[in-house]
Amino acid sequence: MTPKKVELIKQAQHYQLHVNGTPFYIKGAGLEMGSIERLANYGGNAFRTWRVGNYGKSGREVLDEAHQHGLMVCMGLALASERHGFDYDDKVAVTRQLIMIREDVIALKDHPALLMWGIGNELNLRHSNPKVWDAVNEISVMIHEIDPNHPTTTMLAGADPEVIKIVVERCPTIDLLSFQLYGDIAQLSQYLLTSKYQGPYTVSEWGATGHWEVDCTDWGRPLEATSSEKASLYQTRYLQYITADTQQCLGSFVFLWGQKQERTPTWYGVFLENGRHTEAAQVMQHLWTGEPPERPVPKFPSLTIEGASGKDSVRLIEGDLYQAEVTFESADSNTLSCRWELLREVEKTLESDGGDFEPIPEIVWHQYSSKIIDSVEFKAPNIGEYRLFIYLDDAFGGSATANMPVLVVSRTTAESL
Repeated sequence: MTPKKVELIKQAQHYQLHVNGTPFYIKGAGLEMGSIERLANYGGNAFRTWRVGNYGKSGREVLDEAHQHGLMVCMGLALASERHGFDYDDKVAVTRQLIMIREDVIALKDHPALLMWGIGNELNLRHSNPKVWDAVNEISVMIHEIDPNHPTTTMLAGADPEVIKIVVERCPTIDLLSFQLYGDIAQLSQYLLTSKYQGPYTVSEWGATGHWEVDCTDWGRPLEATSSEKASLYQTRYLQYITADTQQCLGSFVFLWGQKQERTPTWYGVFLENGRHTEAAQVMQHLWTGEPPERPVPKFPSLTIEGASGKDSVRLIEGDLYQAEVTFESADSNTLSCRWELLREVEKTLESDGGDFEPIPEIVWHQYSSKIIDSVEFKAPNIGEYRLFIYLDDAFGGSATANMPVLVVSRTTAESL
């Protein structure tokens, strides 16, 4: 296979990626368990991985499939993190890691779908040993020695100016930085100004506001935005904080092209667990292609229980009956079906950290209908923490979603409040 020459071109303070001499702006997504073909069909031109082996597919298989659909890949090179117990003072372990990564680079460096190398993911998250950046730089040096065709980057959690300064100082051979921000993306330009970083970058993760950035119930459960609220944020953040920077930003990888459980099953994926697309997926297609969706999904779902919303910190009495209601907008509600589900919240001791694995919560009650039921009655289950979901499914593979946390208490507890 013949590799493509990927270069960083600088004109004055303007940076641009070139692939075989042609300008390339990254219209990308983070892709784990998602469809490569679907990304291409929606107008994306690239994706990133977090590791070489991506959920049962080898790095070569990932690149082959990307090439088949005309996509480029920022190939993730997984480095062990300090928060998972790795010791960057252990020279033997650091060298062993370098050797393993070198084997991956040699095996994949000449693939025509390769765009760049992503060395590690969020290595600054809860770390204290700056030697991790020495290891990143050493890997970058190794890559440049054996692969002259592809730039290197490292993905940072956030864009803390002090972290940026340290990485720039200790990783002089890294070609560009990559930042991962959610609600905080509005501060990116200020962070760059404070850090005095004037080099090129990608936004390698962005999307819905993070669960750590939103308001919570008074018992500490985060309030998730509806599918329409999230779609609006995707559009605003892409236009105001990504494409607006025509000097340093090389493009971005929206998170997540697929679905994952992280606090809820619907928080971060632009698709659902059954493969249905959300309004956010349609927004990204519009942003990438300029073409509006032919069949917009239902919009503005609003969920209440006895007239109260999630921000009201709703408490239910065990065993009592309650009425939940959803309102929404749709061009043709006669074609819609719906799914009501009450899920147990994930135990706080089992919640993921930094995107790690999180168990799928149990469904304790559901009601599915082939037509819209905008109001349902359900009985509050046993004492505990739950979350009520509504899915409004159209006839064309799309869905609107909303949910709200609820706390089920005993009658005695409720009367004492």
